[in-house]
Amino acid sequence: MARLLTFIVVVLLLGIGFAWLADRPGDLLVTFGGMQYKVTLMVAASAIVAVVAAVMLTWWAIKSLVASPYALRRHFRARKRDRGYQSLSTGLIAASAGDGPTALRMVKQAEKLLNVDQEPLIKLLDAQAAMLEGRADDARAKFEAMLDDPETKLLGLRGLYLEAQRLGARDASRHYAEEAAQLAPNVEWATSAALGQKTTHGDWDGALALLEKQKAGKQIDKDQVKRERAALLTAKAIHLFDADPVSARPIALEANKLAPDLIPAAIIAAKVLFQQNELRKGSKILEYVWKKQPHPDVAETFVHARLGDSAIDRLKRARHLAALYPHHPESNLAIANAALAAGELREAREAAEAVLRSAPRESAYLLLADIEEAQTGDQGRVRQWLSRAVKAPRDPAWTADGYVSDQWAPASPVTGKLNAFEWKVPVEQLGPVIDYQREFDEAMAETPAASAPPREDVKPLIPPRIEGSGNAAPKVSRDDADVVDAEIVQLQPTPRPDEDTASKTQPVEKTAKMPPNPDKPQKDAELVIPVPDDPGVRPEYQEERANKKFRLF
Repeated sequence: MARLLTFIVVVLLLGIGFAWLADRPGDLLVTFGGMQYKVTLMVAASAIVAVVAAVMLTWWAIKSLVASPYALRRHFRARKRDRGYQSLSTGLIAASAGDGPTALRMVKQAEKLLNVDQEPLIKLLDAQAAMLEGRADDARAKFEAMLDDPETKLLGLRGLYLEAQRLGARDASRHYAEEAAQLAPNVEWATSAALGQKTTHGDWDGALALLEKQKAGKQIDKDQVKRERAALLTAKAIHLFDADPVSARPIALEANKLAPDLIPAAIIAAKVLFQQNELRKGSKILEYVWKKQPHPDVAETFVHARLGDSAIDRLKRARHLAALYPHHPESNLAIANAALAAGELREAREAAEAVLRSAPRESAYLLLADIEEAQTGDQGRVRQWLSRAVKAPRDPAWTADGYVSDQWAPASPVTGKLNAFEWKVPVEQLGPVIDYQREFDEAMAETPAASAPPREDVKPLIPPRIEGSGNAAPKVSRDDADVVDAEIVQLQPTPRPDEDTASKTQPVEKTAKMPPNPDKPQKDAELVIPVPDDPGVRPEYQEERANKKFRLF
């Protein structure tokens, strides 16, 4: 563009000059060799311009002729370089697509056309081609050779790190990640991997120092730095709490200050405060995080804040916490657990049933099984609640990158990413779509009243044992024996066609003594009654199960 503007300016000046001469006529007299030449100014100016142009053209021709060998060499060298880069580009594309033979062929062509020492991408392509062909040792050797060159050292560390991760060599991958992080703190994969490895090995101070380097390099924003620092401080405080709670106090409080809504930070901060009898301050921390997101660990810590509290006092604290976020499933579960421990079974049942009406989950059914056993002792109902818990939706858990854990961790064990755990229902544990509300209503309709008197019109399956004289069995009528046998046959489970019929139809024989019937004559007989180990499945549930198209078990 500058040359074009210069050319336009020169032409413009020449035009102005010639126009100026044309407006001012005159003659130029030149005496040369005894001859006198007289020309106009316009002719003289044109002759001068022509002479200058001829000289410049002649100089350009001579210069081009002298420099032509170098120009030819440069042309062929550029053409060769272009072909080499084309081969290199094709090889990288083939390696990314998984085409090993094409990548290896392009490596050989690029090595012929380009200087390997001046183009490090050839080394990378060669290593990738070796990995595609399954030559792991050759690929590792090529990556190690890159460590000698400062320009390719980081690339070699990256390759060795990925290879170690593939082989499951965690110590080796941690070493390469730490070395890469020291070499280039602004590289995200290196610092993240080094942070994850340090966190896994409990090197909290080293992880915090590496996080400060990331902050100084402005790799992550301030909010993310606060969250990740809070996660590391929380893990450090948890690690120190059992051995040295006094030292854990400032660390836990700083973590809670950086991330007030981080549940593990709030819990450990409240624990160190509760241990030092600062009940009010610790309770405020838990109440704040409970309003943000109710969590069972928060409820457990809040309810058991004081070791000397009675079960009734803990129930009162559970009611107070639930009032901060009413109608939430975790609030009802907190009340149900505390009420069960305090012996308030009616309140515990109502709270657990409220959970099943709003958000059915496994823990609510299991809790109802405990309540049923404590309130009525009906083992059939207990087994019914347990069976419903099997197919109920799972409870939330700490999940990170598909990994499910009962306990929170500061980093993901899969990727090493900090603060990756989330409290949610694991995707792989989501149950089938079942009408839980209908099943719950049916279960409630079948639940017997706890205070209902025993029915007199229902005969027991095995009547009470009547003591007779000596070892003689009581005498029963044949009609009574037939009635009992008929009831036993109805309760026997139906054998499956693919099972051994003989093994299923042989009950365990037990001798039961029937009371004499005063209205009928007694006969000397001993009734052998087969008693099943399990009462079996009720007919209504058997019909319900047969109508379902999908069954988990």
